[in-house]
Amino acid sequence: MIRQFELVERIKAYSPNADEDLINRAYVFAMQAHGSQKRASGDPYFSHPLEVAGILTDMKLDCHSIVTALLHDTVEDTEATLDDIERLFGSEVARLVDGVTKLTQLELQSNATKHAENLRKLVLAMSEDIRVLLVKLSDRLHNMRTLHFVKTPEKRARIALETMEIYAPLAERIGMHQLKDELEDWSFKELNSEARMSLLIRLEYLRASGGALVDRIVAELESVLQGANITVTVSGREKAAYSIWRKMQRKNISFEQLSDLIAFRITVNTVEDCYKALGVLHSRYRMVPGRFKDYISTPKPNNYQSIHTSLIGPERQRIEVQMRTDIMHEVAEYGVAAHWSYKQGSANTDGKQYRWLRELLDVLEHASSPEEFLEHTKLAMYQDQVFVFTPKGDLLNLPRGATPVDLAYAIHSELGNICVGTKVNGRIAPLRTLLKNGDQVEILTSKAQTPSPAWEKFVKTAKAKACIRRYIRNQERHQYIELGKSLLKKAFLEVDYIFTEKAVEGIYKRFRAQSLDDLYAIVGQGDLSASAVIATIFPGSRETEDPAGGSMPSLPDPGQHIPSSQGEKANLPIRGLVPGMAVHYAECCYPLPGDRIVGITMPGKGMDVHTIDCERLEDFNDTPERWVDLSWDTHQGEEFQHVGQIIAIITNEPGSLGMLCTVIGKSGGNINNLRIIARNTDMFEFIIDVQVKDLKHFTNILAALRASPNINSAERARNITLSH
Repeated sequence: MIRQFELVERIKAYSPNADEDLINRAYVFAMQAHGSQKRASGDPYFSHPLEVAGILTDMKLDCHSIVTALLHDTVEDTEATLDDIERLFGSEVARLVDGVTKLTQLELQSNATKHAENLRKLVLAMSEDIRVLLVKLSDRLHNMRTLHFVKTPEKRARIALETMEIYAPLAERIGMHQLKDELEDWSFKELNSEARMSLLIRLEYLRASGGALVDRIVAELESVLQGANITVTVSGREKAAYSIWRKMQRKNISFEQLSDLIAFRITVNTVEDCYKALGVLHSRYRMVPGRFKDYISTPKPNNYQSIHTSLIGPERQRIEVQMRTDIMHEVAEYGVAAHWSYKQGSANTDGKQYRWLRELLDVLEHASSPEEFLEHTKLAMYQDQVFVFTPKGDLLNLPRGATPVDLAYAIHSELGNICVGTKVNGRIAPLRTLLKNGDQVEILTSKAQTPSPAWEKFVKTAKAKACIRRYIRNQERHQYIELGKSLLKKAFLEVDYIFTEKAVEGIYKRFRAQSLDDLYAIVGQGDLSASAVIATIFPGSRETEDPAGGSMPSLPDPGQHIPSSQGEKANLPIRGLVPGMAVHYAECCYPLPGDRIVGITMPGKGMDVHTIDCERLEDFNDTPERWVDLSWDTHQGEEFQHVGQIIAIITNEPGSLGMLCTVIGKSGGNINNLRIIARNTDMFEFIIDVQVKDLKHFTNILAALRASPNINSAERARNITLSH
């Protein structure tokens, strides 16, 4: 355990003006506050905040960050309060401690929602002051170093997975590669110890057999560059085990096929020397095509700068070489923490220079739930970059696989909402075009445009997905509100009352709605029937009774097949329905009167009615409690028009389609929708939605179609999935 004077000496070594008294007081306060508390390892609990402070001194962080590390568990685990911290150590330390404490409190929860909420809080806290993240990462690093003392395997695995998915990518995003590598290695050890051990054994063998080769390559590179009057330091750096394993998985290759297990790093004094060294190496050795990257002129989002190239180098070995200045090397290793070594600026400024962090805040604003934010954040953190130019010459970085829609949203949310087209390198291109490095992209807009739901299928960035989803949610909510209000007005008329919002205002909270609009939306979605609302407002009101004596709620016809253009609902001709539950005909089997049917309850959506032989029912074999026995009520069915779906193949001849439509019309059917799903020179294949009375009527139409000379086949469609 680090002693008090050792901690002070560490800080004084890089920050002579550090407040020694503040550090000493924090050390004593934390030690006394934690008292006799023990960690899982049996060590005094105070050893943990002390080790976290030690990790931060390795990053050369400021005095307030070190004090925060010493105190970060006192509010959570001792009788100390935030007011005590502010009174004794100042408002800045109190704010930092509060940020870390809130994260720790949430971290104690194990379910997915709390895990996602944890990340939301972390993003908000680090947007205020990046040092919150630095303390949190150091806290997580020491916890990973002592993870083996946790007795429960499930808990160890959960912590390791969370570290791998959230904290290691965050460390990479702020450029702290050393810390990221160690977090990944400890997680890898817990999650896949056999693979890690196998790689370490192979690396040890290569190290023993090829150590002299590495030294010879380093010596030759130094000699070549020093001969060109460049002051350099050359070193060989072995790739981390997890990095090797991830590359093997991503490229589906064996260990023996890897050619860049060791990267040779060349550090020089100036940027000019980087490019001079590059020229010397490329003129001396053959370059491997497609393996050159200049991150000096186009830095990574985490401010990483370096030149990467692959060569057939000394002794005909294929090697990767990285060239950077000393300052770039410090930033590459310590990321945002390196700024404290080179300038005494505001921590807030340092944090807010990261564009990706501002984008995460945008995602946070647009996400509807913590889980959605967690999904988008993983997207934002895990992707490789592609660099594109705006027409003005501004350089923007996007995830690989991004489209012009992603670019539009990256520039501004409103620009994304109204983009209608794009020009890539001066030529009109589809919005789903995949952008490549160096593309110049112009966004074409129209004020009449709105985001399309189809965009969500091809956009890549978290911000674009979040904005599109938010717009679609708002549009759907507006439609549900209007439909719900219309259904309630009709329900009022059915019981001889005039609809007023005042009548509904008094009861919406009974349905756990937050407002009148919420209640309208719930009714419009079908999660609550209008008759249930009427029964609550007017308990003695007249209701329609079914022959079995049960109350039949006002229920919707399924999908888009609503019996009225105004979205009016009528009583379904089905026995066995659950009162108050929304009912939908399943669009995988399109049940018709005469079919044997069964209901499947769908949480949050109501009930789906399927034919008894529908293939989709296999998905619910393990949940028999969701099955409801249903049957058709033939007395009510005559007034209904139901939809049956036909798949037909006709010859590609003039008049064939007309004959198909005529046969259906003469048989008393009405075509709702008709789609071509396949075609060639001889045949067309159609999906046809036909309004019919019942199964017998539908079967008669099929028989008439099969008897027609230009119709090769006509069958009832089952479980048809159409691509859009």
